[in-house]
Amino acid sequence: MPIVEAQDLSKQFRVADKQPGLAGTLRHVLRRRYREVEAVRKLSFSIEAGEMVGFLGPNGAGKTTTLKMLSGLIHPSGGHLAVAGCLPQRRQERFLQQITLVMGNRQQLIWDLPPMDSLRVNAAVYGIDPSEAKRRIHALGEMLELGEELHRPVRKLSLGQRMKAELLAALLHRPAVLFLDEPTLGLDVNAQVRVREFLADYNQRYGATVLLTSHYMGDITALCERVLLIHQGQLFHDGPLDALTTRLAPERQVRLELRDAYPAETFRNFGRLEELQERHVMLLIPREQLTERVAALLDRFDVVDLEVNDPPIEDLIGGLYTRAAEDSQADG
Repeated sequence: MPIVEAQDLSKQFRVADKQPGLAGTLRHVLRRRYREVEAVRKLSFSIEAGEMVGFLGPNGAGKTTTLKMLSGLIHPSGGHLAVAGCLPQRRQERFLQQITLVMGNRQQLIWDLPPMDSLRVNAAVYGIDPSEAKRRIHALGEMLELGEELHRPVRKLSLGQRMKAELLAALLHRPAVLFLDEPTLGLDVNAQVRVREFLADYNQRYGATVLLTSHYMGDITALCERVLLIHQGQLFHDGPLDALTTRLAPERQVRLELRDAYPAETFRNFGRLEELQERHVMLLIPREQLTERVAALLDRFDVVDLEVNDPPIEDLIGGLYTRAAEDSQADG
């Protein structure tokens, strides 16, 4: 059975409908009106034990709302939800022992105390024997390259050190399911790489299931073979990352370096001209016509170099986010 299963999951929020200006404020005080906002709509997916799955979507798409429902922090408005054989909204001890939620913009460590003090508190909360807690802290500390940092006040740690200490605190009870919401938020490139390496290592050692949301595509491409893309509260894609590329980009990039320069109209019948700089050309060609068009290009021109690529996944998903924002503004 899947360790995470959502079927027709939905969540609506009731929010005050206040108009701008003084008149709107007075009407809001005297006769308050509300409207329903649908954050998640009929969302269905399942995750097998041990999978590492990326969870993508623009701001406001419903990612964090979904993670909060999966971790039992908020109740779904409709649909069925099960995590590790439990109903998350009941927040049973058996469920809480098996999951963790890490949010890159939230912290659980006490600011003025060393992380070690917070770790001891967490161990006591989860009923972990002190000797076992010590072994786990040592093992996770080595994996995260944390040593003396565990004995310094949290406020004196760098952002990367704090994030690694937060991960250690969240994983001390060895949860089977990790819900990670922007775990590398604000970290520099080197710190991001170390966190990714740790998560991959943790998944391999303990067989943990990971659902990861991130705006850094490097996190997703490095860790996740499968991605869920949520768009306007609904599931847009569930499958391999390269299949998402095919879906979002029906064309492939063909870059050419030619022996001679040609005017733009010369390439009209070969594809959509994206770039022309003297002898350097970039065309977008439909995938199903790629072989035929490339053969025609090689036959027609004296080609010095040729390269065929998919458009960068960051650009594709960024374009989807931009369209979502434009649609939202148009609806408003």
